[in-house]
Amino acid sequence: MRWQGQELGVVDADALPGMERIDGLVRSVTTPEFAGMTFHEVQCKSALNRVPAVSAMPFDWTVNPYRGCSHACVYCFARGTHEYLDMDAGSDFDSQIVVKINVADVLAREVRRGSWARETVALGTNTDPYQRAEGRYALMPGVIGALTESGTPFSVLTKGTLIRRDLPLLREAAAHVPVSLAMSIAVADESLRAAIEPGAPSFQARLETVRAAREAGFRVTVFLMPIVPHLTDSVAVLDDALRRIAEAGAGRVVWGAMHLRPGVKPWFLQWLAREHPELVSSYHGLYPGASVMAPKAYRTWLARRVRPLLRLHRLNGAEEDDEPRRPPRPGPVVTTSRGKAAVTTAAAAPMLF
Repeated sequence: MRWQGQELGVVDADALPGMERIDGLVRSVTTPEFAGMTFHEVQCKSALNRVPAVSAMPFDWTVNPYRGCSHACVYCFARGTHEYLDMDAGSDFDSQIVVKINVADVLAREVRRGSWARETVALGTNTDPYQRAEGRYALMPGVIGALTESGTPFSVLTKGTLIRRDLPLLREAAAHVPVSLAMSIAVADESLRAAIEPGAPSFQARLETVRAAREAGFRVTVFLMPIVPHLTDSVAVLDDALRRIAEAGAGRVVWGAMHLRPGVKPWFLQWLAREHPELVSSYHGLYPGASVMAPKAYRTWLARRVRPLLRLHRLNGAEEDDEPRRPPRPGPVVTTSRGKAAVTTAAAAPMLF
């Protein structure tokens, strides 16, 4: 691996944020509790990651305590980032987890700087901060504490039920800074969910987490994303999912058709050929060549299905498609350094998992 195979102290310009120097690696850990997984503990040099200026994202800053994710979602867009570590975007992404063990301390130093403008920080924009490793390392309480103490607003997007552990801390933080929570809940059918998101909590467990967050006083956004063509896009499936999400107390739903970026497309198509070979030709038609997004015709067709259901279940949705629409009601707005309006609710975040 690149981080083990070069001279110590040499800056690696291709490394991910927090791994620029090879001597950041502290140790690699395996444990029977996490069979088949290896945790690579690193001392990161930075915690705040600035979003590139060319990005369309409505926030400028992110924090990612982990790289790689044990949720093992076959469609996860972040898979390609593992290739920067000379690991593959498939099984290595699922099992070789980079842990920034000092991320909270580094973040606390960064947000104490006089130059820090207390712009909104998005958590969960790459890999899930509440994946299983968080149960072992407990990095998020320190991250939440550092942001809160500095007066920095933040959002959390997760599909991990471990966030329930931190609901009291998040509720306390929300008394001092804007905090918004979002849950990614894409696949209602449990057999399909277990195949496409094998390491993630069940649909029902995530609904219960939404309910717990609602009871803690949060208006939770649910990301019904990705909607998987030919597998989760029927009216019956969408109606059932949205009904259950509404019953759990979600405040709104954000939805979008699946993206297949270069790092994930081969892995997803390999899974599809194994699990649903009858759909392979259809997917080559929907995502030909280097295409990332489903065609506009499909997204328009999907919108005509989803929007009436959102109205039926009284979920104020927002879409990824580019059709004209009434904008969703925003939360508190912070003007960022790039002059963009950053909505402090997690509904403004991208499709991540």
